[in-house]
Amino acid sequence: MTTLAIPRPVHPTGIWSWITTIDHKRIGVLYGVTAFLMFFSGGLEAFLIRVQLARPEQNLITPEIFNQLFTMHATTMIFLGVMPLSAAFFNFVVPLQIGARDVAFPRLNAFSYWTFLGGALLLKISWFTHSAPNGGWFGYSPLTGITYNLGHGIDVWIISLQVLGIASLAASFNFIVTILNMRAPGMSLMRLPLFTWMTMVTAILLVLAFPVITVALIELYFDRAFGMNFFNVAAGANPVLWQHLFWVFGHPEVYILILPAMGIVSEILPVFSKKPLFGYATVVLAGVIIAFMGWMVWSHHMFTVGLGPVANSVFTVTTMLIAVPTGIKVFNWMGTMWGGSISYKTPMLFAIAFVSMFVIGGISGVMHAVAASDAQQQDTYFIVAHIHYVLFGGAIFAILAGTYYWYPKLTGRMYDEKLGQWHFWLMFIGQNITFFPMHFTGMNGMPRRIYTYYGGMGWDFWNMVSTIGVLFLLVGFLIFIHNMARSWKKGETAGADPWDGRTLEWSIPSPPPEYNFAEIPNVLDRDDWWEEKQRRRELAPGAPVPVVAGGSDSDDAHDIHLPQPSYWPFFVSLGLFIGGMGLVYLINVSDAGLRTLNWVALTTTVIGVIIGMVSVYAWSFEPVNDPEPDGEHAAH
Repeated sequence: MTTLAIPRPVHPTGIWSWITTIDHKRIGVLYGVTAFLMFFSGGLEAFLIRVQLARPEQNLITPEIFNQLFTMHATTMIFLGVMPLSAAFFNFVVPLQIGARDVAFPRLNAFSYWTFLGGALLLKISWFTHSAPNGGWFGYSPLTGITYNLGHGIDVWIISLQVLGIASLAASFNFIVTILNMRAPGMSLMRLPLFTWMTMVTAILLVLAFPVITVALIELYFDRAFGMNFFNVAAGANPVLWQHLFWVFGHPEVYILILPAMGIVSEILPVFSKKPLFGYATVVLAGVIIAFMGWMVWSHHMFTVGLGPVANSVFTVTTMLIAVPTGIKVFNWMGTMWGGSISYKTPMLFAIAFVSMFVIGGISGVMHAVAASDAQQQDTYFIVAHIHYVLFGGAIFAILAGTYYWYPKLTGRMYDEKLGQWHFWLMFIGQNITFFPMHFTGMNGMPRRIYTYYGGMGWDFWNMVSTIGVLFLLVGFLIFIHNMARSWKKGETAGADPWDGRTLEWSIPSPPPEYNFAEIPNVLDRDDWWEEKQRRRELAPGAPVPVVAGGSDSDDAHDIHLPQPSYWPFFVSLGLFIGGMGLVYLINVSDAGLRTLNWVALTTTVIGVIIGMVSVYAWSFEPVNDPEPDGEHAAH
């Protein structure tokens, strides 16, 4: 009896292979490249701000453009830069670290990327439609209400954040399920790599935090578009409600940005110190406590609102307490390096810089925990210095450390170490020249978000110094881009484990095959790959340590069936993008406050909804995996 062989489906090639991909590694690359482009655009926005403020009484930029620049800069860096850069690492690294072949829901993973791209384009296109938002990344009511802000800039901000929120929620649910259900045999929760732990904690925070800002944005949109009264003072509403809703989301958001960075650093320091992470269980617990307590400190952003002494005192105490688990992490990182055989490669330099810069930002953060002190520093450049030491010297330095660390695994090539060192020192010097003087200008009373200033107020010199510092950062990033692009094709071959790593991603070839692991590993220890190498070295001293999984020609690979590429996640996201664009311009409001329906925008919204619904319907009929020939079984 003959068996009819079912051919494997022909996968798209070229640009279509990227549009249809559901491979977590490729989606990680898409996230990373897109987010770095967005991050660079946010840096150019910051550069224009610094040029305007370099000298007193300049008029290089109009006040309205300046408002748009600081709004777009902060929104870009937070929602289009740091968050998706972390998501790039989630996508590429987590399945490899837990011994899985992909994430739990590969098509949902692709949908999260294309939806993120749609939200990013919605926001950035506003520069070309003369409707860039101008109300700050915090969107304080009533300044974002229709009375004080006609036009569609705030509507762009609202809808783009809603679309980005959908992308974040889709990715978060995916990674929670992946980490809990797809770990390799033997990988208990207390054997998870630290980065995977922080990914799960961050995903849980996202799932809980984004609904809060979603509700706030819907209410603000209804106020603007339909004349409702959630934040309208004239109708008896209280705009402080917006501040509570925003910061109940906004402070967990700070930890959404920083916890992945802490996870990255917790992976790098042990490898380049040749020691296990000091106090693994304590570091995990500290991360969980930070996430839990992040919900208890939001009103320290509101010490000057007038909440009263009781509320201010409570949030002063909680803000001081949350510094404790953060300090525990810092001492554990120091304990990891203490007595280690440290190799000062580029990833290690950025990781050490993260610890030092984050400590400076954390110390100034504890200063803001005191309501009386915060009342003097609130809305000054001292706060700008604090947040940039935490999120630029902190999160971005850690992300760059992770980029250099996992670059050989992603590409199979080594970057140029000399250029990496140049990049680090330019960044480190530029970070401190740019942001440390802001402590001085802030303490001298320079307000945030100020368009220009008079000479003779004591701000001239330090503003010029900060602007010069941005040039160091710009040159550093150009070197980084050159290094990454050149090394991708011409770098030295990396091998599977160039750093003598500790976790499972270093046990497979570089770059990893599509299926990741030809055979799912059986995990016996916390740093399982490191322990496995020690066992092999004891059995055969001096012999090379082979990789665990075979390459793409492995015999085992023929029995591995992976989900097929799909167009439908892209088209669902396209429907969201088109529908979101229509919602931005759905209602026009005249200077007299008269609202009229824009029929073109309504039609656009309906078209977007139809595209999205049809695509979801088609998506639901796609098979889970490649078809298997009779008698052939997938290797699970």
